[in-house]
Amino acid sequence: MPAQANIDMLQKVTESLESSKGVFVIDYRGLTVKETQELRHALRDANSTMKVYKNNIVNIALKNAGLPDISDKLKGTCAYVFFENDPVDAAKAIKKESEALKKIEWVAGIADGKALDAESAKAYAELPSHDELVAQLVYVLAAPLRGIASVCAGPARGLVTALSQVAEQKEKEAA
Repeated sequence: MPAQANIDMLQKVTESLESSKGVFVIDYRGLTVKETQELRHALRDANSTMKVYKNNIVNIALKNAGLPDISDKLKGTCAYVFFENDPVDAAKAIKKESEALKKIEWVAGIADGKALDAESAKAYAELPSHDELVAQLVYVLAAPLRGIASVCAGPARGLVTALSQVAEQKEKEAA
């Protein structure tokens, strides 16, 4: 019969999986307590949380949740980064901290319902975030409208220029 601590941990892992859209797995070996706190804070800003669980319990929770199997990658000291919304935000936070600390290694992940190896998980950090994609879409959609507005304003602008020149010429003749 499993120990009560393991049953409780399985319940916590299951809750973390249910409340998140996916998970990145990182190797955090060598981080000091302060560095770990900084990483957790950066992840919190990206609507993500980092938890440390036993790998075999995570494997059981993944299997129970019907998520892809990444058990072959879960070896050694693993931390699990559960993201609530956009996987890109969490990946960017991990990448930023890993570049600053030079101690964090990508192990695996599950995003969009698919198992990811270390390189695929790391590639999420290179993608534009949801907000950046929306901004790009708005820019692309607004470009033709700006062109139309410019074309429509052209004749009026020409008329104003012509009337202004006529007014200047009349002033010169009157003087």
